[in-house]
Amino acid sequence: MSEILSAIESDDAGPRDFEALPVPDSYRGVVVRREDVGMFEGLRTGEKDPRRSLRLAEVRTPEVGPGEALIAVMASSVNYNTVWSSIFEPLPTFTFLKRLGGKHDLPHHVLGSDLAGVVLRVGTGVTAWQPGDRVVAHCLDVELEHPDGHGDTMLDPQQRIWGFETNYGGLAELALVKANQLMPKPEHLTWEEAAAPGLVNSTAYRQLVSANGANMKQGDTVLIWGASGGLGSYATQLALNGGATPVCVVSSPQKAEVVRRAGAELIIDRSAEGYRFWSDEHTQDPREWKRFGARIRELTGGQDPDIVFEHPGRETFGASVYVARRGGTIVTCASTSGFLHQYDNRYLWMHLKRVIGTHFATYREAWEANRLVAQGRIHPTLSTVYPLEKTGQAAYDVHRNTHQGKVGVLCLTPSEGLGVRDHALRARHLDAINRFRIADGRRAEEGAALR
Repeated sequence: MSEILSAIESDDAGPRDFEALPVPDSYRGVVVRREDVGMFEGLRTGEKDPRRSLRLAEVRTPEVGPGEALIAVMASSVNYNTVWSSIFEPLPTFTFLKRLGGKHDLPHHVLGSDLAGVVLRVGTGVTAWQPGDRVVAHCLDVELEHPDGHGDTMLDPQQRIWGFETNYGGLAELALVKANQLMPKPEHLTWEEAAAPGLVNSTAYRQLVSANGANMKQGDTVLIWGASGGLGSYATQLALNGGATPVCVVSSPQKAEVVRRAGAELIIDRSAEGYRFWSDEHTQDPREWKRFGARIRELTGGQDPDIVFEHPGRETFGASVYVARRGGTIVTCASTSGFLHQYDNRYLWMHLKRVIGTHFATYREAWEANRLVAQGRIHPTLSTVYPLEKTGQAAYDVHRNTHQGKVGVLCLTPSEGLGVRDHALRARHLDAINRFRIADGRRAEEGAALR
């Protein structure tokens, strides 16, 4: 790996130099093991600890097939699918790997659906990329053998999320992707910054901006749950960048400050204001929906949300359907608080509202989302950054919601702050980059101590 890292850090190494580098027979990757699938039996979701199940292991380097690329991973980040994989919910990912078969069906699963790195090898048929290219990867793995995928690749019955439903993910020193997952690395960003937006920024773009999602327009009022988190922080930026008015829901004064620094003005701290949408485990409280809706109208000057950006799921979905304006849109993904949603259908049916389900993004949507990052219009929201061997702690932070923005992971890069080539663009946007690089001192100190 030292030769690979030296070539990446050199300004003189070209495609032939990278082609000449020997690819190691094995590499370090963060895995879950099939033998550990039952380790959390009898525990509630919140009691399951990713630090117990995520292991740093030496894994064999896969063969690069047609249309594929082998990437030297400089940095990655943690998404909720990493958490789900680590606690084996809603089902163990080995179910996906067995269905996929071939080289992916192994007794271990290398996780991770984000990366920033450098192409080492490409398979036959790959012409758009070559060794030495600096790239980020989106996480859509699709064969496009079915006609349904040719209008919208997310409708292809064989679409999968790389690093979750496939093996050889990005939380590792090497990763295997389809070449059509690759996009140019934004060169004004460090490796860890470039690795943060991929999955969540693309997901938020389709969910909020794309015609496949809410098709947001200038002047829309957009309610954004978890607005300081990995997904919500990009939705907040997309709303502001697109001329909409975000109403940002957060859960602490610290998280309120994060979205305030991002430029949002209408903020609801749901913990401080004491919203309890469920009176018990089985019963929602419509009075709280009404109180929440009144608070939104107080902030917006009497406007109900045109769009509700919904991803918590079970805990908030009833309120989301209630507060959307007549003819409004609730666009949903993820369901991090639970997959079984309950709502009063009268407020959907009689008020002509729409619920739209979205899932990740097409290559085009991911490319457009990445282009906004490369132009300096959307900025990485990154808080703590951990070394690869502390990925379990990174996933624990996300699982327990102690994080803000994205939690990064250093893979091959030896330290934070490396990888910038476009220094002029960075200088123009440095204030914004620093503003979105979430200054949570307590978490940063913990991360430094763990390193």
